[in-house]
Formats: sequence, structure tokens, C-alpha cells
Amino acid sequence: MLNEEFERQVRNLIDKGYPQLVGLSAAAFSQELEPLKHQISEINLNQIEAQAWRIPFVIVIKGDWLHAEHAMRLVEREGKNGFSSIDIEEINRFQPIEGMELPEGRAYLLLDIDTGTGTLNVTPTAALASITQENRSPLTLEEGISVITHFPEVLRKNNGFSLLGSRCGDRRVTALWISDKKPKLGWCWAGNPHTWLGSASCQARC
Repeated sequence: MLNEEFERQVRNLIDKGYPQLVGLSAAAFSQELEPLKHQISEINLNQIEAQAWRIPFVIVIKGDWLHAEHAMRLVEREGKNGFSSIDIEEINRFQPIEGMELPEGRAYLLLDIDTGTGTLNVTPTAALASITQENRSPLTLEEGISVITHFPEVLRKNNGFSLLGSRCGDRRVTALWISDKKPKLGWCWAGNPHTWLGSASCQARC
């Protein structure tokens, strides 16, 4: 089942035009991602809660391979493409927070993703503390986009999620939500709670 899901995600990226955008053929792009398939054996489904907002794994494409702003425009939910209210230069300022180490390579797997339903109406600052206490890690900007690239249905009206793993040195936190029926990448303040916004996290990266 997990191998089939991996192939679905690879095909999803190919269908969205990722190979052409990174200058590869579909076959070469698939070959680039193939080593990640061996990491799936590390996933223990018994440890992942059977809840709609928990996802076993997602293939993440790093921003230096395909920029997050371009990736956001390829997200599609109910026939509507995503967009960003943050321009490319501003997106570049948001980098992984201190202490977060991403796997090497141009792509990797994000494991056991929680899209943050349990942290709705909790400030990003408080949510980060609880995520850390649970020995989990907040999602980066690119990771959040990867999640909704493969699982656009987890982004729902009045239920988006913040990406606390990417910061730019100020009080802003990037987030994903539905705006004008389209998936949107924007930002909110770290100290402000929103009834419609949780904070996403993962168990591991490999």
C-alpha cells in the first residue's frame, strides 16, 4: 500500500509538470526520487493515528530544486490553482529554524504528518512549544506546500495550518489556507490565535 502511494505521488508530480520545470525527462525525474522509496520501510503505520488529518508520508521537493512560489502555483484543489501573497524575494527570507536539519539531496520524505487540527485557535508560539514537547517537528514552508500538493483535501475552508519551521527573523509565520476558494500561501503573526488556523508538524524526515 505504501509503495503504491509513493508511486502515486511521483506520478502526481510528473503530471503537474515538475520534470519539465527542473529540466529533466519524466524518467530521469522518477529515477531521482527512486532512492526515497527504500525509506518507506521505516514507516510504522501502527504508530500513526488513524485520523483524517494524519498522513503517513509525503515526498518533499526542496525549494532550491523547484522554488516554493512555483510549486504553490501547481497546487490544485477542486479545480482551483494555488497562489502566494508572498513574493519570491520574501519567500527566500524564510529559512528553517535553528536546530532543524533537513535531509541531504533535492528531495526527501516527511513522515507522520499532522496538519494541526488539534492546535486550532492556539497561537503559533504556543503551538511550537507543544509540538516540541511531543518530540515532533514543525513543518517548513516547502513541506507544507508539498503536503497540499499531494493531499489538497486536507486544506479546508476555515481549517488551514501554519508552517512554524520556516522563519525570517521577525514575528511573521507562513501559513496555508483557503482564500477565494483557492489554496493560498500567506502569513500571520506568531502571537495571534485564529479559530481557523492550526500548526502542522511531523514525526521525522528521511
